[in-house]
Amino acid sequence: MGSSSKTASLSMREFLRQAGGVAVIDGGLATELERHGADLNDPLWSAKCLLTSSHLIRQVHLDYLEAGADIIITASYQATIQGFEAKGFTTEESETLLRKSVEIAREARDIYNKKCSEKSCNDSGDVRIMKQRPIIVAASVGSYGAYLADGSEYSGDYGEAMTLRALKEFHRRRVQVLTEAGPDLLAFETIPNKLEAQAFAELLDEEDIKLPAWFCFNSKDGINVVSGDSFLECALVAESCEKVVAVGINCTPPRFIHGLIAIIKKVATKPIAIYPNSGESYDPDRKEWVVSSIYSCKTLGYQMKILFHM
Repeated sequence: MGSSSKTASLSMREFLRQAGGVAVIDGGLATELERHGADLNDPLWSAKCLLTSSHLIRQVHLDYLEAGADIIITASYQATIQGFEAKGFTTEESETLLRKSVEIAREARDIYNKKCSEKSCNDSGDVRIMKQRPIIVAASVGSYGAYLADGSEYSGDYGEAMTLRALKEFHRRRVQVLTEAGPDLLAFETIPNKLEAQAFAELLDEEDIKLPAWFCFNSKDGINVVSGDSFLECALVAESCEKVVAVGINCTPPRFIHGLIAIIKKVATKPIAIYPNSGESYDPDRKEWVVSSIYSCKTLGYQMKILFHM
């Protein structure tokens, strides 16, 4: 991607043009890790595998690439320096683990590209998509609530003590380390309130981050983000930040996606990323997703993850 915000924005549009106007984002990481046998009952969630089974993360990235994903998101959503330090790691070791999340995704991309170049055109009966194409490695930056591991990213209620300044200081070194690790994009995900969106936007400018970024918010009513802040105002924060090249929605019931896209289009000119959940709700006490009898994934029949230009 480009070295300036303007170039980065143009590069994202060029990436989408080469992808045919719509790029496929990978699917749920934790779900696939669990399918491979990983136990994620831990405050670090999928980032736990950075400690215990990084080969599974690499395999899931590769599986998604072979299924046609154009963008793979690193296992750093719930990986923070503070979270690793709480597990007894030093600051240096914690930063190494953050870098590792990006390195694993880059390795998966390299493996995939090598497989594509070696694959025979005469292979038949293979359902894998082995096609050389531009692939983005997006470094995931989860919200402060994700670090708390108490479901706060689904409420946006951080308390009065969590100020704009405090949020920036919480995320600052993490963003620096992930940027230095060499991803193509920073994916700020599951942003639950306007305050944290402002913190991310200011942090990108203060640190003069050269990478492009996207901001994705979550909503539980199709009008506001989960904290109750206006979704429109949050989208405006993303649109106003020159470093942000796409704005979108994640971890949100599919039934709200169409309306939220309409809200984004009122204020944003940037590409839109959407990756809803399956219609379930998160129970912070049980630390699991609870299926709704009305809006289950089976009822809705889809869970798309895409990036597109309006």
